[in-house]
Amino acid sequence: MNLPFRCALLLATLAWLPAAGAIEFKLTDGKGKPVTDAVVSLVPLDTEVKLTPPAAPLEIAQRDQEFSPYVTAIVAGTSVSFPNRDTVQHHVYSISKPKKFELPLYSPGKSDVIVFDRPGVVMVGCNIHDWMNAYIVILATPWFAQSDATGTATITGAPAGRYRAEVWHPRLGKTETREVILAGTAAPLAFTLALKPDRRIQRGSDRGGGGYK
Repeated sequence: MNLPFRCALLLATLAWLPAAGAIEFKLTDGKGKPVTDAVVSLVPLDTEVKLTPPAAPLEIAQRDQEFSPYVTAIVAGTSVSFPNRDTVQHHVYSISKPKKFELPLYSPGKSDVIVFDRPGVVMVGCNIHDWMNAYIVILATPWFAQSDATGTATITGAPAGRYRAEVWHPRLGKTETREVILAGTAAPLAFTLALKPDRRIQRGSDRGGGGYK
């Protein structure tokens, strides 16, 4: 069998590989406890992908002097609104490299929209309430998910192929990665994450600041 024919046969075989369907991630910490709020993603290694941000902005609200949700995963190019659904003013900002921005003092009922167009992680804070923070994970792949209270995250729709599986969490020192090949039914991917201590500022009973946990 000559080389061109063998290459053509290989390409034809790859083209007909079945879609992976759903791939499940199981995330635990060093004590075997489930990890929530982790962002998992599949980055294709052999093909380029087209990103299609949602038409409507996603939302990170200020409510009861907290950001909700705490972690938001998006594709690059996504718009995010920051509605103030609180009873006080807020001053939302970020100094993270992928997107530096500032929403100066704005009152309850107001909302501003920011477009996050560069991959990376953006930490969001409030200049008035120092315990308030949130994370936006901006991805260059459409295949991602976020872990729930059981430490499970499921990605659907990724076609067969070679990928870099990535796991991010606010308390990880660096993103965990692993190369995987999807072809047919994929086995669950288990990650044991070495999480750093939670250093978020804790609010006191008067809804003010406090120490560190």
